[in-house]
Amino acid sequence: MDKGRFGVPPGARDWAIALGVAALLLGTGLSGQPADTQPGLPGYAVLAAGGLALAARRRAPLAVLAVTGLCAVGYQIAGFDVLAVSYLVAVYGAVRAGYRALTVAASVTLLAVLHLTALVFHDGPAGEALAQARHVLEIAWLIAAFAAGEALRQAERRADEAERTREETARRRADEERLRIARELHDSLTHQISVIKVQAEVAVHVARRRGEQVPEPLLAIQEAGREAARELRATLEALRDDDTAPPRGLDDIPELVERAGRAGLEATLTIEGPRPDVPAAVGRTAYRIVQEALTNVARHACAATASVRIDYRTDSLAIRIDDDGAATPDTVPTPGLGLLGMSERVTALGGRLRAQPRDERGFTVQAVLPVERAS
Repeated sequence: MDKGRFGVPPGARDWAIALGVAALLLGTGLSGQPADTQPGLPGYAVLAAGGLALAARRRAPLAVLAVTGLCAVGYQIAGFDVLAVSYLVAVYGAVRAGYRALTVAASVTLLAVLHLTALVFHDGPAGEALAQARHVLEIAWLIAAFAAGEALRQAERRADEAERTREETARRRADEERLRIARELHDSLTHQISVIKVQAEVAVHVARRRGEQVPEPLLAIQEAGREAARELRATLEALRDDDTAPPRGLDDIPELVERAGRAGLEATLTIEGPRPDVPAAVGRTAYRIVQEALTNVARHACAATASVRIDYRTDSLAIRIDDDGAATPDTVPTPGLGLLGMSERVTALGGRLRAQPRDERGFTVQAVLPVERAS
């Protein structure tokens, strides 16, 4: 339960105010009532109802404004000479909630009704003078209640704006720090990958000059080094909001499968269904899932074959990568950074990911990414 500034729940405070106002109205009505006038139980019930209605001022400020206004008219008709304190509190609550125009309209209407009621139920010049005096007093109190509610509403709005500004500043600083780390990581990885790529290219060049057959794994290392360098550049450019190098997507998946085949893995690609317009974020995620899955197969699975299946459905894109590696149903997969990254990407798009050993042998990665179609 939410607690207020003094550790008291808002609902308890509202009831305390409602009971206090009801007691004040009843006490004022009883003490100021002439002995020859007996309004009876209904009159006192109206006094109490006007105060108790304030218990709902946070949940339904406009309804409370209407109820307390009607009760104020009831006080007048019953002959109670009391200030409509409950209506003033309701005005404060309605303005604080942002209903300024409706509160002004309701208050003007109430003042007119109270003025007419005083003239009807208090005949003669004395009654008219009393009505005018009450009219001026009620306007003054209404202005004060309206001003108090508006002042607190503005203060709360400024506090919310300040909190939102602090959150945006903290988020911007976090983004700047992530970008700085990404740049540093890019510089470090680019250097290391460049060394690997150069060494592989030199080895390929030397082998060809000697007339020797270049081993397929060496060619795969050379191609992987080039691809990694391109990926790092594209990633950094994306972080810098540079659109000169578009990110990888569904059109690049066949190249992934072909490269896996050149690395010695018997990889196949199957595509089912007519391809719709797929959002760029879904295409990037699909590419990363296939890339990470094939990388894991090459590194850890000890597999000879791998199959990639892409199924274009009515409202989703389904991806499945199977291999015949060493994993068994009893194998407990260790969620490394690759699987965690895939899970985060899929979850961010509202999709589902399943990565686990197959029943017969090997490992499977399945993902379903929702695709919103234009109506």
